[in-house]
Amino acid sequence: MNKINKEPISSLGYNFVKPEFLPKGKDEYYLRDLQFRSPNKFRQLTAVEIKQLIANGNTSDNWKNVFVNSIFDADLIKDCKFFGLIRIGKLEAYFLEFNNLRLPVGLYNSIIVSCDFGDNVAIDNVNFMSHYIIGNDVIVANVDELATTDHSKFGNGIIKKGEAEAVRIWLELCNENAGRSILPFNGMQAGDAWLWTKYRADEVLMEKFKAFTEKKFDRRRGYYGKVGDRTVIKNTSIIKDAWIGSDAYIKGANKLKNLTINSSPEAKTQIGEGCELVNGIIGQGCRIFYGVKAVRFILGDNSQLKYGARLINSFLGDNSTISCCEVLNSLIFPAHEQHHNNSFLCAAAVMGQSNMAAGATIGSNHNSRGPDGEIVAGRGFWPGLCVSLKHNSKFASFTIIAKGDFPYELNIPIPFSLVNNDVGKNQLVVMPGYWFMYNMYALARNAGKYSTRDKRTDKSIEFEYDWLAPDTVNEMFDSLVVLKKAAGETFSAREGNQFSGDAAIRHGEKLLEQDLIPDNAEIWGTGMENCDRKIQLVKLPRAYRLFKELITYYGTSQMVRFILQEDISSFADLASALGQPLRSTSLRSTESRRSKWMNIGGQLIPEKAVKTLIRNIHSGKLDGWDEVHAFYKEYSDRYGELKRQHAFASLLEIKKLKPEKFTRKVFHQLLREAIATKEWMTRNIYESRAKDYQNEFRKMVYDNEKEMEKVIGKLKDNAFINQQQEELKQFKKQVLGIIKKFGF
Repeated sequence: MNKINKEPISSLGYNFVKPEFLPKGKDEYYLRDLQFRSPNKFRQLTAVEIKQLIANGNTSDNWKNVFVNSIFDADLIKDCKFFGLIRIGKLEAYFLEFNNLRLPVGLYNSIIVSCDFGDNVAIDNVNFMSHYIIGNDVIVANVDELATTDHSKFGNGIIKKGEAEAVRIWLELCNENAGRSILPFNGMQAGDAWLWTKYRADEVLMEKFKAFTEKKFDRRRGYYGKVGDRTVIKNTSIIKDAWIGSDAYIKGANKLKNLTINSSPEAKTQIGEGCELVNGIIGQGCRIFYGVKAVRFILGDNSQLKYGARLINSFLGDNSTISCCEVLNSLIFPAHEQHHNNSFLCAAAVMGQSNMAAGATIGSNHNSRGPDGEIVAGRGFWPGLCVSLKHNSKFASFTIIAKGDFPYELNIPIPFSLVNNDVGKNQLVVMPGYWFMYNMYALARNAGKYSTRDKRTDKSIEFEYDWLAPDTVNEMFDSLVVLKKAAGETFSAREGNQFSGDAAIRHGEKLLEQDLIPDNAEIWGTGMENCDRKIQLVKLPRAYRLFKELITYYGTSQMVRFILQEDISSFADLASALGQPLRSTSLRSTESRRSKWMNIGGQLIPEKAVKTLIRNIHSGKLDGWDEVHAFYKEYSDRYGELKRQHAFASLLEIKKLKPEKFTRKVFHQLLREAIATKEWMTRNIYESRAKDYQNEFRKMVYDNEKEMEKVIGKLKDNAFINQQQEELKQFKKQVLGIIKKFGF
């Protein structure tokens, strides 16, 4: 039986906060008065105004509790029922227009309980409006319920005074068993969520994060909901316990409950038809349309949910889009793309710049004794059509997975690989360096695409979109060992020696460095799949050479960038600018060792710095999320410097040089090699796209070349290819200029 409470009508609009939750000497309006900081000076109604309001079909439980601005027209309020304390800003004889919706200023056909209004609002046909603060020039029309409770938390993971711990909202990220749960809060960044989900064994850190979150918010009861200036809400059923920023647009939503909806003039958030959003934080500049269902979630700035997408117990990072799909219990870093109605992502940490193809099922999570499996994927993760993966699995950066069902758990440590389940031969096939060999066009284009799509109004935290960066370069270094070991084990077995461990690595290195292995040789790997079937590494020698060449290019190109930025005019000045004492014609470095790096929510930070952050949180030196975010900002500001240091150390390591051996002659040679690598990359970008114009099976749908060019455009007009060719010209000009200036 439903419990229906009956209270005197005279109490409607009053006693919003129970007496036991009010501080001594405070009334139920004390927090409301802090929130409603209006410049208006309110007055009580005159007898004439009250008479006019009544004549217009309005009622109030007590007209003395209705306060208005000095600029007030009683004819602009009709057929409203007022309860409790009401404050109304200026009402003038205008109409407000937004997207062809035109409504007169004023309050019409609504039940209004204890609310404050800014200037020149248009409120029409709100069946129940309770305990809200409405900004200036706001339009609210045809809403069934717009209400706030005294214990509203606006999507934040806190509890109010007198509430049980059981009502606290947790986000169960990365794992369905809630073992990595975090508390959501307005302003949470993907890096916060990553640290909180990752370091579960650090109980002190977990308690600190919880304390940081609770400290960030007021536990007192009695805060009102908010609708910011110039926000438009129309044809919506239920809005409850929502804090809505300025310039938002909400139309046709079914239910919005316990939310913070960030919005601003520079980054307007929109929520459209049929959406049901509960227990969430929505970033600035978001778009949520057409039947979206989201429960217990955080949506980063400039992200989109569309076309029936389901987002549950998940964090979706900035500049991302999910449409049609279902995403559960996942932590997704910025710049994620997932479309098509049959894509499914569950219990995963996906580190950004990712793309989920149609039919991809990253959710075979019940292959253990409980639903506690996880998938961890580095940035650039791309599972192809109808891919099905088993938990637990782990993938290095820029792994692309070919169509198919993968029957066993995978651990792919080699970045830029193509992974294929060869059913006919019953073996796993991994092609290291696939992107470099066959699809440089997409790899390079995506980096620019993600940067162009980054529409955050606050870019103080730099996300890394380049595919050559400290994280991927470190993975390539690690992969070189994997490739050498696989080659050494495979060929030593054929030679009758059967090397393993370091001996296999040394043998493989010798064979690869002396080009004694053909590119099409059969080479077998181990440890990448949870079974004993064969794992073939195809085109391994070519990938080995490419990894070394691109690490070298990374190091040299960062030096070129540094020289240009600092306007360095000689090799000696370069040494000085790098902070390294010059000895003869070489560089000596006290920081020549390559450092480990971590992807913290799309931002790359040295592992050493992250460990210092954690120690400082332990010690109390950092005691809140603002301080943690200041740490992110500091290392974002320093990223260029730290990346350059990493690049130089990588250059020394890949060339097996001690700092004192990095001479003028060596640097000159590296500059020449960088030009050659850039030329190869640009040529490969062109050729990988040109294949689409040459393949007969692609051309067969067109009757002639002219029809094809009308549909897909002319290759010579491809803007991205032309841009890359222009960048090559510029790079060559810059490098040749350095060679001349340095006197090489």
